[in-house]
Amino acid sequence: MTVLGTRPAPVRPAPSTSSSLTASQRLLGRDWRLAAVFIGPTLLLVAGLILFPIVSSIFTSATERHGAETVFVGLDNYADLVDDAVFHKGVLNSFVFTAYAEIFKVTLGLIAALMLHHMRRGRAIIAGVILLPWVVPTVVTAFTWRSLFDPIFGSVNVLLTDSGIGPALAAIGLVDRWPAEWLSDPVLAMPAVILVNVWKGIPFFTVTFLAGLKAIDGGLYEAAMVDGASPWQRFLHITLPGLRNIMIVTVLLSSIWTFNNFDLIWLMTQGGPGDATAPYVMVAYSKAIQQLQEGAGAAVTLVMLPIIGILVVILVRMMRRNDLPRAGDLGRRRLTPTQRRALPWVIVVVSTLVLVWASPQIVWKAALVLGVFVVLAAAVGRLVSALAARGNRLAARLVSGTGSGIALVGLLGFVLAPLYWMTVTAFKSDAQIVARTDDLWPTPWSTEQFTNLFSGRAFGTWYVNTILVSVASTVIALICAALAGYALARLKFRGSESFTVTILLTYVMPGALLFIPLYQMMSGIGLNDSLWSLVLAYPTFTLPFATWLLVGYFKSIPADIEEAALVDGCTRFGAFVRIVLPLAKPGLLAVALFTLTNAWNEFLFAFVFITKDDYKTLPVGMQ
Repeated sequence: MTVLGTRPAPVRPAPSTSSSLTASQRLLGRDWRLAAVFIGPTLLLVAGLILFPIVSSIFTSATERHGAETVFVGLDNYADLVDDAVFHKGVLNSFVFTAYAEIFKVTLGLIAALMLHHMRRGRAIIAGVILLPWVVPTVVTAFTWRSLFDPIFGSVNVLLTDSGIGPALAAIGLVDRWPAEWLSDPVLAMPAVILVNVWKGIPFFTVTFLAGLKAIDGGLYEAAMVDGASPWQRFLHITLPGLRNIMIVTVLLSSIWTFNNFDLIWLMTQGGPGDATAPYVMVAYSKAIQQLQEGAGAAVTLVMLPIIGILVVILVRMMRRNDLPRAGDLGRRRLTPTQRRALPWVIVVVSTLVLVWASPQIVWKAALVLGVFVVLAAAVGRLVSALAARGNRLAARLVSGTGSGIALVGLLGFVLAPLYWMTVTAFKSDAQIVARTDDLWPTPWSTEQFTNLFSGRAFGTWYVNTILVSVASTVIALICAALAGYALARLKFRGSESFTVTILLTYVMPGALLFIPLYQMMSGIGLNDSLWSLVLAYPTFTLPFATWLLVGYFKSIPADIEEAALVDGCTRFGAFVRIVLPLAKPGLLAVALFTLTNAWNEFLFAFVFITKDDYKTLPVGMQ
């Protein structure tokens, strides 16, 4: 026992004593050499495919193409944007699209999360159903809704007409005329694409809010009920404060994604009719790729960088737990309690005024629709509270259950209707689709569409291309993320915290900032119209998040297991391969699924980089 007790003593404390460290280790950290090897691949990809392209984009924005020559024009491209009506419209469209989409996603996602949170049975099944829009590829989402909105062959107008809802919408002014031309009417096109974005984004908000609700201490609700607090008071003073941090992070993340959305709008309207739905990203694409003015396109994306940067900085501070507001936080010391309570209302009022100015034709319609949801929910809650206060708990439960059931049916109908229509349409023949017979049920069921699809050579080529690119980019991202994630979680070296923040920053940087400089880079090295261009580009949006996710998984593995292996003579790399990786299989699987799914569904880079049919991926080929 004496020998066994003294064996670890000279091994484990030795690295922590300053006398055993070299000068470079004292300066750069104990494990800096190994950290350099582990982080090297990720650092190379992040620097080469994200940081360098952004810097390159800054130089590109100061140039202009004159024929075959590119000349330096300084800030002229930025000055031209001051009077560029197309750019102004694009920025306004991006703001309107993002604001309304986030308002409805937060509201509907919170309602769905509250209903699921109070369900005793079937919660997992309902949550799985609500998640379906999130996993459906964007190209399929766009085609499905575009077909549904079609004034001739779509089912939206037919169902709304037969139910009497459509003429009622026209009567109260929500639509100008009936039947509505959803995607070809400049007034209706923006609400239509917002609706589709909300449909696809509700699952993300529902799942994150549901996780936040589970983290709130149930004892707070019990204490509030003992004190006589109504359901509305419990929601206002316990639920919302408990969800504050996760709500801020979720809204910021979703706002960044939505503000830089390209593929959904392009696939549904291509920015039309006219420029009614064209976001600023589409303006940049038009200038850089279609008009071959890469400097002007780069200027469009960089002008929006400060706005995105503010959102990113706030997001990083919220997602780093050490930076969450505390009692001694500077912001709290600067604001009085009254100012802190008033700040959210000031933000709401200012945002509302901006929306009224930016979209006077939409704001009252959105307020009416949103008001219906809020008033109905508040009315049911008030009725339940009144019944409970009178001691009639059975009636209160009945009203609450009935209201939740109706809301749940409506939510599931909204989620599943497009998926159902997509499924039954796939089993219709061309003759049935054109003849508009049996919209909701194929008669007879036909496999004609599948036969035509797989008999065509192009689809098979696109399918194989997608598999190759997705698998290759996933393997690269997984290897690099595992190495970098382990280094950031376990190794001691100077700059580890800054590198972690940089990884998170690069993750939330939108593809709109990168597609122009990456297009130039791929053209310069001759990789355009090559699958290698996609294999190299895809880690730009998968590697940072994969690394950040694996850092958390590696930190959750007890360090004592590795230390025991090191004491027994295992090398650090050997402990990583034999001990850490097997224990991190759930995290590695999650990262692999994330990277594979994102690479499979990616549209913007594949759309810009590939023009030959032989190298297109499924999302681009299908559109």
